[in-house]
Amino acid sequence: MLSSTLRVAVVCVSNVNRSMEAHSILRRKGLSVRSFGTESHVRLPGPRPDRPVVYDFATTYKEMYNDLLRKDRECYTRNGILHILGRNERIKPGPERFQDCTDFFDVIFTCEERVYDTVVEDLCSREQQTFQPVHVINMDIQDTLEDATLGAFLICEICQCLQQSDDIEDNLEELLLQMEEKAGKSFLHTVCFY
Repeated sequence: MLSSTLRVAVVCVSNVNRSMEAHSILRRKGLSVRSFGTESHVRLPGPRPDRPVVYDFATTYKEMYNDLLRKDRECYTRNGILHILGRNERIKPGPERFQDCTDFFDVIFTCEERVYDTVVEDLCSREQQTFQPVHVINMDIQDTLEDATLGAFLICEICQCLQQSDDIEDNLEELLLQMEEKAGKSFLHTVCFY
């Protein structure tokens, strides 16, 4: 049974681009949303592809922004990271790890298959308390600004359909099939329990 307000989580690797773009759009649409990463550290594109900039999850977006500004304003402006961190700071103070969250959600969207695997594994390893179902849905989204935006709008559309649904359990599979056909993307879906 769906709660009165759909509780949504969006999860990517570092809680910087894809999950935060979806967080931003879903929040603007009035949905109850949180966003997370799953890795042990936040990794941002560095001056070269083989040299990412690595931060601890306890580092705020503002601290990352200021650090990158000091290191190379031109480089991080050009690659869009300063813009992304500025947007993120307006949404929440810093990145969060999914594995550290104890909140319950109705639907969790993941942005790539390895993140989906991590989320499902984490949920299955937790002691079940309420047996409330949570739908975990993966939609592979490339980690680019444009793809993050397109993926966020698709996630938003799915959430809006679910919000209007009388029974998420009965309608989700059909909705995902419709969205696969419409968007040309395939989804992974499983149900876990809290």
